[in-house]
Order: sequence, then C-alpha cells, then structure tokens
Amino acid sequence: MKVVISEIPDEGLDLEGEESLELDVIKLISPVTARLRVEKVGQEVIIRGDLTAHVELQCGRCLKDFRREVLVPVDVVYHPAEELRGEERYELKGEELDMGFYAGDELDIQELMKEQVILNTPMKPLCSEACKGICLRCGTDLNTDSCSCSEKYIDPRLEVLKKLLDK
Repeated sequence: MKVVISEIPDEGLDLEGEESLELDVIKLISPVTARLRVEKVGQEVIIRGDLTAHVELQCGRCLKDFRREVLVPVDVVYHPAEELRGEERYELKGEELDMGFYAGDELDIQELMKEQVILNTPMKPLCSEACKGICLRCGTDLNTDSCSCSEKYIDPRLEVLKKLLDK
C-alpha cells in the first residue's frame, strides 16, 4: 500500500484495509488490519490510526507457543528527507521517536505497518500473567505438574561461600 504525497487532499485521506506482511522476527497468523488517517500539513505527512495483528509468540517463562491479538496505535509524523541534508549523523531525541522521513513523492504504508507491529510486540511475551514457567533444575512445566526439586537451590559454584555465613 503506497500513498502519493502530492495527491493527498486538503481534507486528508482515510485508509482501511488488510495487508499480508512477511516479518522475520514475528510470526503473523493473519493479515494486518489497518484503519489510518493520512493528513498533509505543509511538507509533513501525519499518519494516525490503529493496526490489528494476530501473532504467534513463545512464552518467555514456559516456552509454549500461544496466539495473541496485538493492537497497535499509530501516531507518526513524516518529514522530507531533505531536512537531514548535510548531516552525516543525526541522533533522535525522546520526543522525536514518533517521527520518520520520506524521500520522493511516495510513502510506503506497508513499511510503517511492519515497523509498528514489531515495535509493539512484547519483548518477553507471557502466555498468561499467572504462568509459573519451568523448573530451572529438572525442566518440569510448573503450570501442569509439580516437581520434587528442593526449593532452596544453591548454585554448586557458590556453595563454598555458604561456609563463610556459618562462621
């Protein structure tokens, strides 16, 4: 999905649709649904709206795969790339993190969708907040079974230090 910047009307442009995206880091199990409003103010292009994606993730505690719907709010301002001319390096400040740059007269909405879905997917996803994970010693899934490992586990490399506490 591409938007020609010079053809954006003064009253703005509403975009709705679905895009099948290929992402390397996240497994999408359905097309990404977009409801976006595109406005042009001077040379800036402002995109607001939301994206919905269904993804398959792996729990950070129990390592089981699970599916989740990811709702992504979008609020990005694109500036022309000419604003960066003459600067070899440009460091973004905190208030500029929702800013992007475009070159030419075309803006690729599909790239925006990919970026926003990746950025809004949790780094350590959990299948549920109550997930107990797996036992670090025997590998038993603590959500379904209990293990016979003692709760007081001392790393054998540090056991020697315990003698210092006994004195």
